[in-house]
Amino acid sequence: FKGIGVWDAIGQRYGIALEVVNREIDPAFSFMNLDHDGKIRMDCSSPYAMAGLIHRKDRFDVSFANDADADRHGIVTPRQGLMNSNHFLAVAVDYLCKNRPGWRRDAGIGKTIVSTSMIDRIAASLDRPLMETPVGFKWFVRGLLDGSCGFGGEESAGASFLRKDGRPWTTDKDGLVMDLLACEIMAKTGKDPAQIYGELEDRLGASFYTRVDTAVTAEQKAVLKKLSPEMITATHLGGKPITGILTRAPANNADIGGVKVVSPGGWFAMRPSGTEDVFKLYVESFQGEEHRRELEKEAMLMAKQIFAAAGV
Repeated sequence: FKGIGVWDAIGQRYGIALEVVNREIDPAFSFMNLDHDGKIRMDCSSPYAMAGLIHRKDRFDVSFANDADADRHGIVTPRQGLMNSNHFLAVAVDYLCKNRPGWRRDAGIGKTIVSTSMIDRIAASLDRPLMETPVGFKWFVRGLLDGSCGFGGEESAGASFLRKDGRPWTTDKDGLVMDLLACEIMAKTGKDPAQIYGELEDRLGASFYTRVDTAVTAEQKAVLKKLSPEMITATHLGGKPITGILTRAPANNADIGGVKVVSPGGWFAMRPSGTEDVFKLYVESFQGEEHRRELEKEAMLMAKQIFAAAGV
């Protein structure tokens, strides 16, 4: 991969110490640490695959990696190791909105419906429009082109944002620009991104987030693809009244291919995988880990009730 040399050029041009930890060119990626299932997988959001860089975390102020096509990022800091991808998205949003005066004042913040609600809280605190879309980076393209969307990100470690002058940089996920943003944040603030995320939680509340993949039959998967709000009969979630049942995205009314259920302090979303016979359950609470587990348990019960009602 000839692009590795770009980091040497960047370091020389700007007078910063950059070190490429692994320069191996290996089509089998045998230099990689094995992922959680014992397979070689270029997943820069996996602490298993990223173990080699995490082990070296104390050598660098901030370090990072990308997947093979460089459209996803993994940020490693001395204190935290590999950052949760949702956490870095939140830090990126907060920093960019405060340090890009060339952007339109009404440039919105784009996030997929299953990304952390910490981004919602940051957007509200900065008086920026929130653009919540279905899963898929294609939903940010128009806004990134016309400048109405300053940043677009998804929980699976994919994101991009506008140039400093508000013009488009790219309309696809760009792992390299997110890596460089981590360096800019460190250089400008003197704090690594994990420190800044801790400050965000102190100010806006701590997030407890998880994703659980559960095997389903093809028939159950088909039911999940056609969920409607009426199929959720519960009135409370986590002991609080349900305030929203979404099957269409707030930003553009597009079908989200699943359902998102919201109550004060937490939410869950369920949607079928596009490639496997599993459904993905996303859960987030701002009321603690025990509350998050409660939301997860209730969401799984609702899924069973939906399947039972559909006879599958």
